Amino acid sequence: MLDEKRMLRFTKMNGAGNDFVLMDNRAGDIHLNRSQIAHLCDRHRGIGADGILLLEKAANRADFRMRYFNADGGEAEMCGNGARCFARFANRVAGAEGKISFETPAGVISARLIGDLVTLKMTEPADLRLNIPLRIATKDKAIHFINSGVPHVVIPVSQVDDVDVQREGAAIRHHEMFSPKGANVNFIEKRGANKIAVRTYERGVEDETLACGTGVVASALIFAACEKINGPVGVLVRGGDELQVDFERSGEQFKNVTLTGPAEFAFEGTVEV
Repeated sequence: MLDEKRMLRFTKMNGAGNDFVLMDNRAGDIHLNRSQIAHLCDRHRGIGADGILLLEKAANRADFRMRYFNADGGEAEMCGNGARCFARFANRVAGAEGKISFETPAGVISARLIGDLVTLKMTEPADLRLNIPLRIATKDKAIHFINSGVPHVVIPVSQVDDVDVQREGAAIRHHEMFSPKGANVNFIEKRGANKIAVRTYERGVEDETLACGTGVVASALIFAACEKINGPVGVLVRGGDELQVDFERSGEQFKNVTLTGPAEFAFEGTVEV
């Protein structure tokens, strides 16, 4: 007997070019498996997206719960660009206004809506490690690491446009140091006293994306730690937008980290799953 298919309503959004399919699952009747998620994210046979976001009822005292699935169908702890889209989606479908809180596996995130912009108060970063020696193929590299909700490697380069992000990012993402879950990989170029450009290889998508919110945060914090500067830090992403990361810094300790950037609606529709 063939599985019965159903039509699901969705909204397509993007945060700085990082694109998502969002669904309202407050009723709890949407159950997607890995292959269905991968199909929905397929840019040729599905809707096309870097990931899926489900809006659900909160289990504790937050307003909502956010579940995020990468394009390969695996569930991830957090997504900064997705969280900004999630906040505006919650405003549209659930009438949430002003300040919104939502549960994620990385902790409770709060968001403040300012027109098309959203400011996220991120969870406290953890596990900052600078100048880690790492051997890739026959080359030795010095890399930095921080968990900004998800694990991120950050590598300063002289010209970010010259980096083979697909090849170098994949090699580091799958390195045994970060197994079994792997890490996202960010290449950053200094563009000013408080400005960087970044390109990111995202695990789960297994490719470069136009932006990665937690990667933007990780890159800004690593840059601040290395340069010994205070915020805010402007971060230029591949999609062309500039996001702002602010924080309070005490040496290599960071708190009250925020991420501000756009979240845009593209279109709505129904899809057979």
